[in-house]
Amino acid sequence: MRGGRLAGAFRGAWRPMIPEPPPGATAAPPPRGRRVDVLGIAIDDVTFHEAVARIAELVADGRANGRSHLVVTPNPEMVVQAHRDPTLAAALAGAALATPDGVGIRWAARRLGTPIRTVVPGSALTVRLADAAAAAGWRLFLLGAAEGVAAAAANRLAADHPGIRIAGTFAGSPRPDDVRAVHAALAAAAPIDILLVAYGTPAQEVWLAEHLPALGIPVGMGVGGTFNFIAGIAPWPPRWVARLGLIWLWRLGTQPWRWRRQLRLVRFVGMTAAAAARRAAGV
Repeated sequence: MRGGRLAGAFRGAWRPMIPEPPPGATAAPPPRGRRVDVLGIAIDDVTFHEAVARIAELVADGRANGRSHLVVTPNPEMVVQAHRDPTLAAALAGAALATPDGVGIRWAARRLGTPIRTVVPGSALTVRLADAAAAAGWRLFLLGAAEGVAAAAANRLAADHPGIRIAGTFAGSPRPDDVRAVHAALAAAAPIDILLVAYGTPAQEVWLAEHLPALGIPVGMGVGGTFNFIAGIAPWPPRWVARLGLIWLWRLGTQPWRWRRQLRLVRFVGMTAAAAARRAAGV
């Protein structure tokens, strides 16, 4: 990874609906690789390199054929939430790429007899994408987070990835009364190759599934709190924390307000154990 301060810090820390083609578009979307089922949610068995390469294919397809592609990064919390939120579940099901975000997903895949090779957290993937974007000339738009955070993240990306093309930033929100302003900001910044949305789950995935096809943007990806990490507002988890699989505990310690969300991890473990038992019993 090329870099300045962000790339250096990153090395020392945690690496952290496809619409119908328009008339006249005949090429099929790029084929997927291996997918596994984790509690009803499709997960792509990809490495970081393969995920970036897949996104490059999706950008090229979007540019050539006018299709839009959703990229999601399911973690255990999102899987549990999708079981209670049909709209989120539908958005995840329609994604062109679903990377395994966290050791919990990898653990569950192994317990369920469909092991995956590694994890590809969304925050880390965003940084990898920035590096690829600088090399490929992709135009990125940063949408969401608190006022000023996306702009600060864009400035840091520009400093640490020379040549990166930031089409624009906008805070906005997923609220219906903000749709017109968000669409206007995106239209003014066109062309955009990749739209990074930091509305948090499930809002960002649902918003992208609903609006991305009409925006004419090849790739949209929900990034949660990633802009806070990149802008330096929130610290990246240390590497040793990631190595031990304790990112959830580290985030709980640094963001204690997340404790209610972390209860979903307990439910995820229980759901996985029950599914593994049914599989072992041949049910």
